[in-house]
Amino acid sequence: VSYSSTLPSLSDKTQFPSFLRTRASDLTSSYAVTQLVLHFGWSWVGILAQDDDFGQQAGTLATQELGQAGVCVEFHLHVPSLQSPEKIDAVVWKMERSTATGVLVFLSNSNIQLVLQRLVGTCVLGQVWVSESLGHTVIALATPGASWVLQGAFGLMLHSSRAHGFPEFFAQLHPGQTPEDMFLGRFWEATFKCKWPHGNDTATRDVHLCSGNESLSSHEYSFQDVSRVEAAYPAVYSIAHALQDLVSCEHEDKACGDLQHFQPWQLLHALRKVRFQTPDGTHIAFDANGDLVAKFDVFQRQQSPEGQFNFVHIGTMDPHPSLGHRMMIVPSSVCSTSCEPGSSQIPQEGAPHCCFECRLCPEGQFADQRDMKSCLLCPAEQYPSQARDRCLPRTETFLTFDEPLGLAMTLMALTLASLACLILGVFLRFRHTPVVRANNRALSYVLLASLTLCALSPLLFLGRPSPATCLLRQTTFAVVFTVAVSCVLAKTLTVVMAFRVTRPGQRVRVCLGPGAAASVVLVSSLTQVILCGVWLATSPPFPHRDAASEPGRLVLQCQEGSGVAFSCVLGYLGLLATGTFSAAFLARGLPDAFNETRFLTFSMLLFCSVWTAFLPLYHSARGKATAAVEVFSILASTAGLLGGIFLPKCYLILLTPERNTAPSLR
Repeated sequence: VSYSSTLPSLSDKTQFPSFLRTRASDLTSSYAVTQLVLHFGWSWVGILAQDDDFGQQAGTLATQELGQAGVCVEFHLHVPSLQSPEKIDAVVWKMERSTATGVLVFLSNSNIQLVLQRLVGTCVLGQVWVSESLGHTVIALATPGASWVLQGAFGLMLHSSRAHGFPEFFAQLHPGQTPEDMFLGRFWEATFKCKWPHGNDTATRDVHLCSGNESLSSHEYSFQDVSRVEAAYPAVYSIAHALQDLVSCEHEDKACGDLQHFQPWQLLHALRKVRFQTPDGTHIAFDANGDLVAKFDVFQRQQSPEGQFNFVHIGTMDPHPSLGHRMMIVPSSVCSTSCEPGSSQIPQEGAPHCCFECRLCPEGQFADQRDMKSCLLCPAEQYPSQARDRCLPRTETFLTFDEPLGLAMTLMALTLASLACLILGVFLRFRHTPVVRANNRALSYVLLASLTLCALSPLLFLGRPSPATCLLRQTTFAVVFTVAVSCVLAKTLTVVMAFRVTRPGQRVRVCLGPGAAASVVLVSSLTQVILCGVWLATSPPFPHRDAASEPGRLVLQCQEGSGVAFSCVLGYLGLLATGTFSAAFLARGLPDAFNETRFLTFSMLLFCSVWTAFLPLYHSARGKATAAVEVFSILASTAGLLGGIFLPKCYLILLTPERNTAPSLR
């Protein structure tokens, strides 16, 4: 059971099945260094390794472990075992030009001193060295000026058990108690700088004789805390526990042994199974390779208020489970600073993956962790925060009755509907007067009824969309406006035919009958009804939750379903309105006592102007503004038809009744 050797090859149980040790192997120490680097969060480091088996094995292990964890190695330099000033200068030259501030050191005492001697006075004072051995760093500090190069350096020391009772035993030692112990006599002479008298020896100026009254209890001794003493302690006690287990049959095969007569393999078997705890709480056990399950004490070189540099114990680490959180100072060694949440890493061309730029996540994406490679999309009904570091639930929104815009449109729709009903009442009240009779009373009644429905149809566009309202919105609007426009077309054609009746050929008189006007309205409206029926049967409108129109909001609206069917419905209505306007415009100059053709032309001009402006606005609007644009267009065109055609007639009927007579008409 060795308490000194750290050679990694001795962990091979095929070659060395009976070798155990209470020291960590070099590879275990190297692995502990990499875990310390990962705890610091470094991603950009350099490696200084001895140019021998130890350095190559430790450097290769560190490179592999760091690479698997995503840490980039800027340089991996091999320091020659034999003195070579040219190679040492080349190593120092590369270190001076490096940007990594963390340096992993796997060097012997002599080589670390050679490198430090060259580095003193250079511009590498910002580097933080991490050594797998505290003893290397302590010896290296003997180099003049090395303290400034190694500011903040870290070193590891195997966490060993204190030799319980050793100080008391040491204080009671005396050569007189064990005169046969030759070593103790020589130790006494070396400690107190004296010599034991032999025969007639007398004290001289140069020789001080030992009296035996000296005491070790108050004497300063330098080796009490030396690691080899503490490493030997668990080695001795491991064998003691193995012997105890061998005698008490506390092993698997239950083959009890005799302390006076037992086979070596029996002790080895018990020794590999040893599990015990020292008085200071240290757990002692060997792993499958015969190595002590080790922990390491972490020391950092810190400057005291007096300006002196000392190694301060800042934590204890277990290389495999996790590192304790007692680090007082965590240095930084990265090629690029960490990307905060809300941004992602953008690799730099031609540079290692540890070198990157941080870029804010684009619109609609987020990054809720540090150093994310790419931003993520928020779920459909969520949106990224202003910092783009998390997703927030969207607020549902739609055109409501109680908001200012919805309330204004509701009042306007009710006002227009009431006005249309009022005008219908006036026409019914004065249905026998020349003005009402000359305007085809039946068409006027149908037109006023359809305009009333046109004014009320915007109410379907307000409130939370539902399957029923989505089905009725566009189809109701299209049918009632088709009826209204076809009534205007019938009125226009009636006026045109009335003037043609005075010319030769009285067959056009048939076109002046009530059946002809009703046929125009019926055919035109039935065509639109058929188009709407096909639309609803193939791909009807449906409620849709739009998350793309307004940031931070979930717009509830009606999706039109088939875009082709919707375009056909609007296109037919537009074609009918264009034809009506053209007919009214061409007949605007016909003589008429009440200027009927001029009023029809003006009302259709307003209607066509509103819906011509509606198309680009509708396609550019987003969210609930889409519904608001269509509602405004419906109300504006309804007001145009109602005001352009019927307000002048109401003026004649109510305010100038003297003109509403047969002689005036003639």
